[in-house]
Amino acid sequence: MCFSQNPLAEPAERVPVLAELFTSEGCSTCPPADLFVQTLETQPIPGIEIIVLSEHVDYWNQQGWTDPYSSAEISERQRAYGEHFKLADVYTPQLVIDGYQQMAGSDKKKADLALRDASAQKKIALQITNAVSERGRMRAHVESGSYDLEKGPRSLDVYVAIALNRAESQVARGENANRHLTHIAVMRKLTRIGKVKAGERFTRDLDLKIDNNIDPRNLRVVAFLQDPDSWRIYGAAMNLVTATQQADAKTLVHAENH
Repeated sequence: MCFSQNPLAEPAERVPVLAELFTSEGCSTCPPADLFVQTLETQPIPGIEIIVLSEHVDYWNQQGWTDPYSSAEISERQRAYGEHFKLADVYTPQLVIDGYQQMAGSDKKKADLALRDASAQKKIALQITNAVSERGRMRAHVESGSYDLEKGPRSLDVYVAIALNRAESQVARGENANRHLTHIAVMRKLTRIGKVKAGERFTRDLDLKIDNNIDPRNLRVVAFLQDPDSWRIYGAAMNLVTATQQADAKTLVHAENH
């Protein structure tokens, strides 16, 4: 495993692992999985930094309740995973660990084993700095270490997700009617911002539009490196977004040219 020059020369004390939960407020078996990933966010496994993304699919919206956090793009991402895993059909709740292991979203035993296995795999250093929201924009700096993975992919896609730290709903209809549901790390936008090639490093200043209806104080940004062929994730990072009314542009530029 090769990491870049400083400041990314040394791996973090905890190994980051991405846990993607495909869920829906219209599915009666999803709330236990939603609660389970909330426990994962408390970092229960020593040595592992579990980075959660709750991804709400839209194909349950015809069952009486329209999930306000759902999108067709998320459903499509899950379908692509389903094809990769050779599943007969997609389902909820589904938990995908580092892009290469999947299980029922409430299967704590399998999730624990998958998280530990993923933490033992080779990783590429990745970090997010200067994450600031202002006037409907989210700005941040994303930087990866260089990598040389023996027999690994020639390039990796770099993704950035903007997510709500916390969300909730009072469900009025459908399978979860009259239930108050809570969620964490609810993905609202996923953007592929580039590629990183073997032997190189990635650095990028971001300037992304965010929904004006979203409270900027309730945002986080997640970045990850994903192999477009195997779908395995080789690095991930998360940072909370700082809301500001008058951000100093100088603080938003990483010292790339210093």
